[in-house]
Amino acid sequence: MARGRFILLEGCDRAGKSTQCAMLVAALKERGHSVELCKFPDRTTTIGKMIHAYLTNTEELDDRAIHLLFSANRWEAMQTIKRKLLAGTHLVVDRYAYSGVAFSAAKGLDLTWCKDPDRGLIRPDITFFLDLPSSDAEKRGGFGEERYEKREFQERVRDVFLQLRSKEWVMIDARKSVEAMHYEILRDTENKVRVAEADAQLEEEDDVLPEDMFQDS
Repeated sequence: MARGRFILLEGCDRAGKSTQCAMLVAALKERGHSVELCKFPDRTTTIGKMIHAYLTNTEELDDRAIHLLFSANRWEAMQTIKRKLLAGTHLVVDRYAYSGVAFSAAKGLDLTWCKDPDRGLIRPDITFFLDLPSSDAEKRGGFGEERYEKREFQERVRDVFLQLRSKEWVMIDARKSVEAMHYEILRDTENKVRVAEADAQLEEEDDVLPEDMFQDS
């Protein structure tokens, strides 16, 4: 049995990540795959509740402090994520370390400093970046409800995301229909999973997790 694949969906706010994550999980389950959804920040933990208070403007925190809390929220999930991937479960992940770095660096924090707390995290096998201009995002329902949902800031966030782009990224035009986006994401995900399963059948099982987030940068 091949290890599960870490499938990440990233992008600026209101790009449709949560919708696409849910659709991808449902489609993979229909095809008989073991798959689960994972969201960051995880607002159910003690750290996650502090992050939620900050994002909903009920608490104020220093920019560096909130950045480290976001990173800690990811680290506290690592053992569970490792266990599930090694057991053969695919994980569809809604936001991850790229978001943490992009949003903090967009505030003016040093890019290298922003990356450092996440070095050593499990690296995604494939990252889908849902690219949506901020002028389109602000037309979508709910835009502006949370702290970071401001047009100029979202543009800076996008610029940092593109600096972080690596070979594992697949760019998705988030102005397309929900169905068209889903087709692209599902197609590329199934290709990634199919290769992993073929390797396992050839007794070339990939059971080593890539724990090298930002290591090559």
